[in-house]
Amino acid sequence: MKSTIPLLDLQAQYRPLRDQILAAMTRVADSQRFIMGPEIDALEQELARMLGIRHAIAVSSGTDAVLLALMALGIGADDEVITPTYSFFATAGAVVRLGARPILVDIDPVTFNVDPDQIARAVTPRTKAIVPVHLFGQSAELDPIVRTAERAGIPIVEDAAQAIGATYKTRPVGGIGALGCFSFFPSKNLGAFGDAGLVTTNDDGLAKRARLLRAHGMEPRYYHHLVGGNFRMDALQAAILRVKAPHLAAWTEGRRANAARYRELFQAAGLAGAVTLPAEPTDKLHIYNQFVIRT
Repeated sequence: MKSTIPLLDLQAQYRPLRDQILAAMTRVADSQRFIMGPEIDALEQELARMLGIRHAIAVSSGTDAVLLALMALGIGADDEVITPTYSFFATAGAVVRLGARPILVDIDPVTFNVDPDQIARAVTPRTKAIVPVHLFGQSAELDPIVRTAERAGIPIVEDAAQAIGATYKTRPVGGIGALGCFSFFPSKNLGAFGDAGLVTTNDDGLAKRARLLRAHGMEPRYYHHLVGGNFRMDALQAAILRVKAPHLAAWTEGRRANAARYRELFQAAGLAGAVTLPAEPTDKLHIYNQFVIRT
């Protein structure tokens, strides 16, 4: 008898929380406050506290989080932004949308994350930002990237779309660079019921600018100071994420336990030498958005 194991089973996460999620959605429907408002405010406060980062700014998607972060830094035409060759298209795509030029550098074949030495070699006078990606749930090697950025006076935007809850030397990803970007696409460890994302920063000025750009540069209503965009998360997604977020730590431990079990099974089957298993340095907390092997 043939059986199918799904690559992604969203039902497993949804079923235990179904009643709470539906109650949260009903709360928003009854309030008729769908754009911004108390659900967004509460989610931002809760996620900032959970991540240990000063500001959390709810946005419409992980892609828009990267775009908004670059806009907050003033990235524009003919600027250069260093980012890895191996990542989802949205990272480099956000750079191109602003008229800037992505400078693609290679990765470490063991961790799949960007090679810090290649970043250092790629810096030019036109470099205006570095965007390392924390791929598959593990932090990039940030210390040498930070040193390169500080020497050149270049800000770092962390693409942490797949890495919410991951840490680098006990520090939360998304809070080490000038700005961090997260995705709540349904397949992520913390997923919404559609597109949603988050921008994080410890810088008060960048937070203020990002919030302004999020809603057409408008503050107060109908007074526009900047040409921004429509990057707002809707209240339904915020309400759903508020139900799910308190469970993230336990889900992460479950994923890490599964990853340890996979390693045991590869070893027992005599396959550990035939494939490259995910690297997990002791100074990084891998949250396993995916368990990726290389043959």
